[in-house]
Amino acid sequence: MMMELVTEELLSANFLVPSDENVTRGKSLAELCCESLKDFNPMVSVSVEKGDLANFDVEFFQKFDGVVISCCSLLTKQSVNAKCRKLPRRVAFYTVECRDSCGEMFVDLQNYSYSKKKNEETIECQLQYPSFEEAIAVPWRSLPKRTSKLYFAMRVIERFEVLEKRNPRDTSVDDLPKVLKLRKELCEAQCINESQIPDTLLQRLLAARVEFPPVCAIIGGVLGQEVIKAISGKGDPLKNFFLFDAMDGKGIIEDISNIKS
Repeated sequence: MMMELVTEELLSANFLVPSDENVTRGKSLAELCCESLKDFNPMVSVSVEKGDLANFDVEFFQKFDGVVISCCSLLTKQSVNAKCRKLPRRVAFYTVECRDSCGEMFVDLQNYSYSKKKNEETIECQLQYPSFEEAIAVPWRSLPKRTSKLYFAMRVIERFEVLEKRNPRDTSVDDLPKVLKLRKELCEAQCINESQIPDTLLQRLLAARVEFPPVCAIIGGVLGQEVIKAISGKGDPLKNFFLFDAMDGKGIIEDISNIKS
């Protein structure tokens, strides 16, 4: 579904894309990645669905146990998540973003039952997840003071892209003055200090034109682990945001929810 064409920047950031121009010419990133993944996983069916993800109907997602989307707009994240929730059976939903040296993952398992080992006994547990739209609607002032600064920064950038009608990562440091103005407005509305969203962090996120492979590897590893947990129903799942910044090497789990579970 990633129908963007390959650029020199993408060649340096994605090992699934061959460097031969004769191979890449006229093909989308999704098509090239699909061919490489087929070679790596000959026993697995890998295919490409062409079209705008936001326009796919609810029935399209019914054939999946889990849906993972990346490099999507705020509105697409909300739309796909809502469609997964309309299905008669539970479909796990994940959205992933990697910008510069930062990464974020959101998880929605809806009403989720699972088992885990405790004192050599197997106990049954249950968690209730909010949708992506519900999670980001939680007032900032109600969140713990030590909530990750990256969480707030990602919400500012998402909002900026919506207001400016930009595609994800279609930004640059030239946008910083407008983003700082938006940060001020959002912080005043949410009653939090602007220091919670440092200028330098916003600048790094704005300058991110391609994904940073080491961060993708970390986020991808955590994502793979969580998908296996969700499908198997074994082990404590992540709820509901995972944020990573290579600048300090910390991976942080944030439960952003009005739901008590």
